[in-house]
Amino acid sequence: MSASKKTAWAVAAAVLLPLVTAAPAAHADGKDGKDKQPKPPAVMSKVGGPLLSRPGTQVQLMPGAPVLPKELSGRSWVVADAESGQILAAHNAHWRLAPASTLKMLFADTLLPKFPNKTQNHLVTNQDLAGIGAGSSLVGIKEKQTYSVRDLWLGVFLRSGNDAVHVLTSMNGGLNQTVKDMNDHAADLQALDTFVVSPDGYDAPRQVSSAYDLTLIARNGMRKADFREYAATSRAAFPGEAKPGKKRETFEIQNTNRLLTGDIGVAPYQGIAGVKNGNTTHAGATFTGVAERNGRVLLVTVMNPSSKEQHAVYLEAARLLDWGFAASGKVRPVGELVPPRSERLTPTTPDDGTAPAPGKNAPEEPVRAAAAEKSGGVGIALAVAGGVLVLLAAAVFLVNRRWPLAASAARRRRSQSPDGQDAPEAPSSPDAQESPDRQDSPDAPASPGVTP
Repeated sequence: MSASKKTAWAVAAAVLLPLVTAAPAAHADGKDGKDKQPKPPAVMSKVGGPLLSRPGTQVQLMPGAPVLPKELSGRSWVVADAESGQILAAHNAHWRLAPASTLKMLFADTLLPKFPNKTQNHLVTNQDLAGIGAGSSLVGIKEKQTYSVRDLWLGVFLRSGNDAVHVLTSMNGGLNQTVKDMNDHAADLQALDTFVVSPDGYDAPRQVSSAYDLTLIARNGMRKADFREYAATSRAAFPGEAKPGKKRETFEIQNTNRLLTGDIGVAPYQGIAGVKNGNTTHAGATFTGVAERNGRVLLVTVMNPSSKEQHAVYLEAARLLDWGFAASGKVRPVGELVPPRSERLTPTTPDDGTAPAPGKNAPEEPVRAAAAEKSGGVGIALAVAGGVLVLLAAAVFLVNRRWPLAASAARRRRSQSPDGQDAPEAPSSPDAQESPDRQDSPDAPASPGVTP
């Protein structure tokens, strides 16, 4: 290079370098600048409160509140009080991401009421098992074999079996009908970040949800006794292949929720009572869990942690649960889990246009629900005996208080909040979400009779 060119480069560097170093940093999604992962949108949905529309971590600590754990790498997460619906802290709560098999919570919440008879039997056909994605997690369902509705739901909840999902989907009238039912139910729940393409959560273009929506869906699902029972089941016997002249054998299946069953490096979480995990190529690891401690029930969702530690999604969920229990009563809520649209109106709250919109702002002061109020909006709180692994046949221990009815809780909060609240925004088009055309990674390796 000539001396003149060297001089020119030196001058350019001297001029540009200060400008580069002085330029404002790009939005960092709560992580250091070396992280090259996708960044959340600058503005997201306001459902549940305006703070939840902001990227990054949202928390309002009061005196004596513990700081959030440092070891958090999830792209999105939410910590919420399951009974009051208050969101204690959140990180990119409304970021639309691939949900993996946590979407099965919406599948179950939508279809469980359609099959009330657990003993109803179904003979599986070739068509029932058609179209299962390559590498899917399976419980081991075979064609020309009969399974009860209970068997199928155990396959969905414990082994995250896409084969069980496909059979139930067929029983519900097929793929198109089930997708429509799930999207309609998501809309009623105000899970407006969610768009269903594949009922089993297998990665598909445009299929998205969010930490907020998954938490909302889990809360609604846990109001159903069957949902709670299946989600809290650690192990169960599953039917094997029936052979002529022989008694049908069974094999054991184990729940893939590591905070429920434990694993190397992950201890069962005290008070855990479900709910659902997932893992695919596009979604990474996802998890929604519910736990009870000292009469308080918390919900946590973590999506796609970037940490390299083994079982990061469970460890980060456990840290957030620990923080949530310690921070209870010491933080101002940053938002709320809104009630279903179908429960907004009651005979005592006519649709006269005066009721605040459901996607209201978070209250300025913490909502203090008195014991008398709780009895008015009764709901369930549940607990599983800490660390105890039991078979479904041994009846998983649940404390069956009912969860507060969302509409009642919302009305109490409205009476304590100022007027002029924000209505939820319409969801942005799922087409804007990045998604490859095909993914092949299962939620968990599944072989009949082999526990993970």
